[in-house]
Formats: sequence, structure tokens, C-alpha cells
Amino acid sequence: MPIAQLVTADSPRIHGEQVEHTKLLAATEAVLPPIVVHRPTMRVVDGMHRLKAAVLRGEDTVDVLFFSGGDADAFVLAVELNHAHGLPLSTADRKVAAARIVDSHPMWSNRRISAVTGLSADTVAKIRQCSTDRIGQSNVRVGRDGRLRPLDGAQARRRAAEVITANPAASLRDIAKAARISPSTARDVRARLARGEAPVTPRQRNGNEPVPLGRAAVKPAAARDGRTRRDRRSGPGEPRAVSAAEFVALLARDPSLRFSEAGRALLRFIGCAAVEDDQWDEMVRGVPVHQRETVVQLARECASVWRGFAERLESRTGDGVELKAK
Repeated sequence: MPIAQLVTADSPRIHGEQVEHTKLLAATEAVLPPIVVHRPTMRVVDGMHRLKAAVLRGEDTVDVLFFSGGDADAFVLAVELNHAHGLPLSTADRKVAAARIVDSHPMWSNRRISAVTGLSADTVAKIRQCSTDRIGQSNVRVGRDGRLRPLDGAQARRRAAEVITANPAASLRDIAKAARISPSTARDVRARLARGEAPVTPRQRNGNEPVPLGRAAVKPAAARDGRTRRDRRSGPGEPRAVSAAEFVALLARDPSLRFSEAGRALLRFIGCAAVEDDQWDEMVRGVPVHQRETVVQLARECASVWRGFAERLESRTGDGVELKAK
């Protein structure tokens, strides 16, 4: 793309680009990654230092990747990319950016904005309180997974408790759908009731939340050997084992995976393993008898492929191989 056709970035950096960093990039012999450009406006979203370095080198063109979203989303992408790589944004830069995102995306949760800016969710919450845009005072928030969740988490947990009490055999997905919460929250509510605790966490209580006496009638589903799924994952007195879904969520936060083609493909494939226990049970029940042998064979072949992948990956540990950003 001809450099002359590009427009200066709507930079999240309060003081603009740093000249010394630009000179450092211009002096390097390494091939720099392409810059990101907002196609509708031709404004640079990410890579102003690289663009100015190309100018210092006397180059007329630069490699670009186009982004076609709205202006507000382009700014969010700029903050996220600058937070994930290159010259880090200062704390002041990130706070100003968070305030702007709170105003432009008022329904986004504090955690979602936190993931974009690199600030803590508590810091984002304080910034939201100081925001002058009252449109942001919505009763729901859009989480990092894109799902709508009620702002009053305590009320949603109480609804989940009512669903569980009325139907102890309800699946986590059914509970989550009825109470408009995540399956992981539904699991936590069920576990708290089973321990005889209130469905609302201590942090969410207002001091008047009643705490059940004794153990609730709702207990985790037991296997044939009388042990619950939680028991099978963790022995007596041992900490709870981390689920596959939690591991995948941790991997998805790694910028080196999120911002590379190979990394995104890995997250898509490995995300298939992030299935709740009750979902596996539903899928088992959903396989028709006449297709059972075929599905069993395919499942075993997939397991064999993943086992081979694990062995190849393990054999390359420590050889310095990394995923290269696109």
C-alpha cells in the first residue's frame, strides 16, 4: 500500500509516538509485521511507529492488513493490539482509553474492557463510575464471551437457586439459560446449595442474604460407584482440578496465540474439548443407535490424532519454535 494514501492514526497514546522507538525500528534489518489499517477511512489502527520507520528508510510502500469495522471498534482494536505487543501503552494511556471505551461501548462488562486495556476490572469499574455518559448505566453487560449478563449478579444467582430447587435434575445448561447466567456460574450455585451455603457469594451479599441451615436437598449427580464427578476429578482433601474449559480460557488470553493464524486455529480446535460434563452426557444420549459404531470410531480416531499432536509438540519442547504472528 502506498504510504501517501494512509492517514495518521487515532492513537491511544496520549503523547503520540516515541521518536527513539521509531529510529530503533528504522535501524533494524528485521522484516517488520504489516500495519493494520481501517479500510473505510484509510487511518492507521496499529503500526504508526512501523509506518514512520518505513518513511525514515525512504520506502514508498508498506504491507498492511485491513480492518473494516466501525470507528469505535477500530479504536478498541488499536488499544488491544498496542497492549498485546510492541511498545506498551503507559498506565495513563490505558486509563484514558478505558474511559473512551466505557463511553463508546457502555454495555461491555468491566472484565471485557479490562482484557482489552490491560487494566484490572476494579480499575475499569472506578473509571465507569466517573464516566459522564449515563447511557452506560444499563442493567446488563456484554461479557468477554459476547453473552449478555445481568448487572445484578446476586439476583441472577437467586433465580438459578430457584430453578435448581424446583428441578434438582436440571442440567447446567438449562439452569444457565433460565437464570441468564453462564454454565460455570450455574455450577457454582449448585455446589453452594449442596454445601448448605447461600447461592450468592459473600462479596455480592448486602448483609440481609439468608444462609440455608444444614445441607440443601440438591446434591451433585453421583456415578454408579457413588462418587460425584467432582470426587472423580479430585480426591479427598485435594484442591479442585482445573477443567478443560478453564485451561482453554487461559490459553485464549495469550496474545501470541490470539494474534497469529496458527494460534487462532489451535484455539478453535482445542476449544472443542472445553465441553461441560452434562454436555457430553447429552451428546451420548443424542447419538442414534444406528450411528453409534461410526461415531465411536471417529471419536477414537480424533483421540489418536490429538495424542500424536501432543507427542510431536512434546518432542519439540525447548527447541525455540514459536508461533509467528501473521
